[in-house]
Amino acid sequence: MGRIIGIDYGTKRIGIAVTDPLQIIASPLTTVNTHEFENYLAGYIKTEQIDAFVIGYPVQMNNRPSKSVKYIDPFIRNLEKSFPGIPVHLADERFTSQMAFKAMIDGGIRKKGRQDKSMVDRISASIILQSWLDKSRIQNRKLE
Repeated sequence: MGRIIGIDYGTKRIGIAVTDPLQIIASPLTTVNTHEFENYLAGYIKTEQIDAFVIGYPVQMNNRPSKSVKYIDPFIRNLEKSFPGIPVHLADERFTSQMAFKAMIDGGIRKKGRQDKSMVDRISASIILQSWLDKSRIQNRKLE
C-alpha cells in the first residue's frame, strides 16, 4: 500500500501533506512554491509509492465552487496529465486555514511562528487529507 498526498493549492505556495504507508494518519510534509511543485512531486514519487492525490477544493457556504476554482481547475488538469496513473480526489477545504491556525495556537506555537504562512499551508494540507481519510473510512463502513 502506498501513501496518499494531500494538497492545499495556492497561487504562490502549495502545502503538502502525506499519509503513513498504512494510510491511517496524515502529517504535514512541506510547502513548495507553486512553480516548483511538479518537479518536487516527480522527485518524491521516485522514492515513495503514491496511491492517490487529495486536493482541497474551494467551496462556498452554499456548496457551490468558489471563484478561485479558475486557478485550481487548471492545476488539477495538469496534475492528472503529469501523473496519469494516480487518481485525484477533491475534498472540501472550507475553514481549513482557520483550523490550521487554531491547531497552531493549541499546539503552543508562538505568535511569530503562527505568522509563517508556509506552516499554515502544510497544516491545512494535513487537515484536508485527514478529513478525506476519515470520510472515506465512514463511507466504506456503510458499504460493508
